[in-house]
Amino acid sequence: MTRTMVMVLISTGLVRVAAASSNIDLSTIPPRDGVQLTIYNSEDLTLVRETRTVTFRKGMNPLQFSWANTLIDPSSVELRFRTNSDQLEVLDTTFPHDKPQMLYWNVQSELDGDAQVEVTYFTSGISWAADYVCTSDPQEERMRFEGFVRITNQSGEDYENAQVRMVVGTINLVEKVRELAQRGLIADADREAYERGRRPISQMVDAARRDLSMELKAGMAVAESAAAPKEIVKQGLSEYFLFTVEGTETIRHTWSKRMRLFQGLQVPFRIQYRFRPQEYGPQMVRMFLLRNDRESDLGTTPLPDGIVRLYRDNGRDGLSMLVQQGIRYVPIGQEIELNLGVDPEVIHEWVKLGSRRDNFWFRRHDVEVYYSPQQGHQVEIRDTVAGWDEHQSWVERIRNYRDKPVDVEIRRRFEGDVLFCSGLAPTLYDYQSPQFAATVERGQKCDLAYDLTFRQGRNQKQNRVTLEER
Repeated sequence: MTRTMVMVLISTGLVRVAAASSNIDLSTIPPRDGVQLTIYNSEDLTLVRETRTVTFRKGMNPLQFSWANTLIDPSSVELRFRTNSDQLEVLDTTFPHDKPQMLYWNVQSELDGDAQVEVTYFTSGISWAADYVCTSDPQEERMRFEGFVRITNQSGEDYENAQVRMVVGTINLVEKVRELAQRGLIADADREAYERGRRPISQMVDAARRDLSMELKAGMAVAESAAAPKEIVKQGLSEYFLFTVEGTETIRHTWSKRMRLFQGLQVPFRIQYRFRPQEYGPQMVRMFLLRNDRESDLGTTPLPDGIVRLYRDNGRDGLSMLVQQGIRYVPIGQEIELNLGVDPEVIHEWVKLGSRRDNFWFRRHDVEVYYSPQQGHQVEIRDTVAGWDEHQSWVERIRNYRDKPVDVEIRRRFEGDVLFCSGLAPTLYDYQSPQFAATVERGQKCDLAYDLTFRQGRNQKQNRVTLEER
């Protein structure tokens, strides 16, 4: 139920008002015919589109809308007529000074009967959060992938039998101000005032929010609530994606409701052991990698931010918890990386085999040895080292105690002018980070050897790593 305000006035409700001499006749609020929530998480913004059937009389019809005890943005409230629009016209909108959470529309009607009206507005306090459940088979070769979304309503309003839509995407309204102005969505006077510092940024953000709401309203057409099995429909919306839950749900104030996003997909994945100190710390970690693409039965849309819970079927009608991890927005084609931490059955060591120095450069200069009144300044010529090359030999030693081969990837970062020489087919992740990969058979030890040459002093010509095959 919606919130009762006074008499028969209901929060976010429409009532027909008929003026009779000095009295105002308040009729009972008509029930909603339908309501649609489009939840835009990144800015705590939800577009509400509700329809009602209202009885009009010929002449002037004041309609009242109230939002007491809710988080509705009054500047975003709009009224339009879905039927008989040629016989109905909004003449003006009034905000009574003595009723700060209420407005009146004065509607001129040539109709004596019922018409369907639509009210749209933005509210805050409604959010959604995704979570994913992944269950690997005992052999860790395929994974069951399920997705869910939880809707939480703290808006102050109940929404019964609502169609729910979720926008996946991120926008910063402060950064959007100039872009909106350039596109003509903010008045030139407002933009110039902002650039001269004559208008508070908060007002500009409010303007950006309202103009952005116009874009969203224009782009989000009403989806028909067909009596079909409940599923998620994905629709591209500019750089954002829209998830629509077919059917309707009742989203009550202070309640949360969990709904299914994906159901029982069988997703291929691979396991890789990674050593990346800048990302994962000083130890090698085990990674489960799956990709958001069509080959994996995914890839039709980006995946929202959420929590991933990864389990393994233990083969005895039970599940073993492997990891719980948050993931950020996953675009189409990007990998989902699940870090399972250190595996005690795969041991990694970095072993130095030796080092030497050569290719010395010397600088000759005079050095004052001592001074005496009898002999004066005593000076001798000395040579000092100005540059040299330092050679080091290393191995990345991997011991695999698992019952299957493992794929490993090593990435290290080196400062200075460095020559990286190996037969491991290395590549450069960036200008200072060589990386290479190998497969270690079960029960085997593998030494991945390479040589490093650090050019020091005058020998240093650049600050990057150069690769060399041997």
